[in-house]
Amino acid sequence: MPSTPAGSTLSTFASIRRLHPYVRSAIPPLAGGLLSALGASLAALAIPHVLQYVVDGPLARGVATHDWTGLAWSVVLVLAFGLAEVGLVALRRNLVMFPGTRVEHAMRMAMFRHLQDLPAAFHDRWPGGQLLSRVMADLGLLRRWLVFGLLQLVLNVCTIAVGVGVLVATAGWLGLVYLAGALPVVVIVFRFSRRYRVISRRSQDQSGDLANTVEESVHGIRVLKAFGRGSDALHSFTGQADTLRRTELHKAGVDARLMAALTLIPELTLGVCLVLGVWLTGTEQMTVGDLVLFFATTAVVGGPVVDLGMSLSMTINARSAVDRYFEVMETAPELTDPERPVALPADSRGHVALRDVAFAYPDAGHPDRAVLRHVDLDLPAGTTTALVGLTGSGKSTLAMLVPRIYDVTGGQVLLDDVDVRDLARHDLRRHVAVAFEDPTLFSASVRDNVLLGVPESGPGAVGEAERDRRMHEALEVAQAGFVHDLPDGVDTRIGEEGLSLSGGQRQRLALARAIAARPRVLVLDDPLSALDVTTEEAVTRRLAQVLHGTTTLVIAHRPSTVALADRVAVLEDGRITAVGAHSELLATSAHYRHVISSLEEDYVSHDHPGSAVTPADEEVSA
Repeated sequence: MPSTPAGSTLSTFASIRRLHPYVRSAIPPLAGGLLSALGASLAALAIPHVLQYVVDGPLARGVATHDWTGLAWSVVLVLAFGLAEVGLVALRRNLVMFPGTRVEHAMRMAMFRHLQDLPAAFHDRWPGGQLLSRVMADLGLLRRWLVFGLLQLVLNVCTIAVGVGVLVATAGWLGLVYLAGALPVVVIVFRFSRRYRVISRRSQDQSGDLANTVEESVHGIRVLKAFGRGSDALHSFTGQADTLRRTELHKAGVDARLMAALTLIPELTLGVCLVLGVWLTGTEQMTVGDLVLFFATTAVVGGPVVDLGMSLSMTINARSAVDRYFEVMETAPELTDPERPVALPADSRGHVALRDVAFAYPDAGHPDRAVLRHVDLDLPAGTTTALVGLTGSGKSTLAMLVPRIYDVTGGQVLLDDVDVRDLARHDLRRHVAVAFEDPTLFSASVRDNVLLGVPESGPGAVGEAERDRRMHEALEVAQAGFVHDLPDGVDTRIGEEGLSLSGGQRQRLALARAIAARPRVLVLDDPLSALDVTTEEAVTRRLAQVLHGTTTLVIAHRPSTVALADRVAVLEDGRITAVGAHSELLATSAHYRHVISSLEEDYVSHDHPGSAVTPADEEVSA
């Protein structure tokens, strides 16, 4: 996350103005709602004038004059203005409700699309809980502000302005005294907005941190239970929750002091006006009706003055939500499609070449800390290459450069002599599929997970029958027949991230997903590490048949994976130091022998404890 919050140097108006592209279509109904609210406010302000007429007219002349007609019309007018106020308030609610939800929906969809477009490096830096709180809580807060807080703020300001104007025009000195009482309110409101903005932003950031803690605890619940660290997680969560609680109490205290000032100052002003009004009435400088008009009008104005505090609080909270939203939306994607994407040749076969490739993660800070340096590697079309190296040598990083999950910081990655940066990302990833060692499944059916890379429409789309055929073939190749024993077979909905399945089952489904996509290039980042030896041998045998004609890069973390390969590339300290057949490298590369022996030790100790001979041992002996 950035150290300086986005929008922190903008004024509240300038910050909120950034919403204009999203609210443009909602402006007409929102304006209609505002006019309805203003009409309701004017209807309420008209009632005191009717009361003034009643006091100075029928009531002043006395019942003996039998002016029942004027009194009756006064009652009808008050009733009419009251009904008009109610009707206009109802109209306002109907006008603003649906536009507000549409704006929220549009902003939520825009943010989700943007998150999908942002590179993996962004998601490496940003906690999931912070993103979740922006997509859900902040946008919900913005919707409530748009349909209520914004209109209420404008309505309150307009009502106060019109009401004070009426008081000054009709009540003379009393109006001026009431206006003088508004000056300290303006100063207090200004100071409040500056303090409350900081606290509001802190509160929303802490809410995001708390959401992230919950997310991590839920995803890691098995680890917490296995190590008995639930109490530690609770202690950490309690500390964060207490911090948020103290921030919320601080925020409530600042808000309460504003509400107290907005209530106390007008009441003290009214006390002064009462004494002055009685004296002016007693000296016949104003009538009783004028005094009734003054205090009835202040009663109408007094509500918006008090509500102004709540409206300001909502506005400042909304401003913080806007800043947090655009903090993500204004993050420019580092990986973008070219202005004029190049199409792959019609006879493209999937030849991959890395030319003088260098790569450093964005947070590495210095080119000398590059993960990969001067990497040259050819993956001939239709061949299978195993990439081996010690832990931390950069194998998985190199694999991520082929589908352009990360961009090279130097050199080129070519697919059929076309730089992958010159291809549209969607087109590139339609031809390159990846199966990761740590598989990610989605909370959907087995069918949807396996067919994730098979488009239903657009380029490469296939019919329903072909989709089913690909799915069943991929499941068979990945030895994932267990899905047919699930309650609803391939239509069984698996849990979040597939955690209802075993590690080996998840790996097989992820491998099936890559196979079903029928890519020209397949990148396998040790996708068989969680399988037992029998299943691994069956998958390896079927993969060798299915991958015929597909360019495959296999990240090998154990000796048995090398058996998939036509040749082997050795990665040492971020460089390719040897390429050749397994037997050739055993004879010529001391580092390769060291890597293989390391893999064999891991294979025996972790995967096959007690085994004396491994497949790699047999090859070395041969």
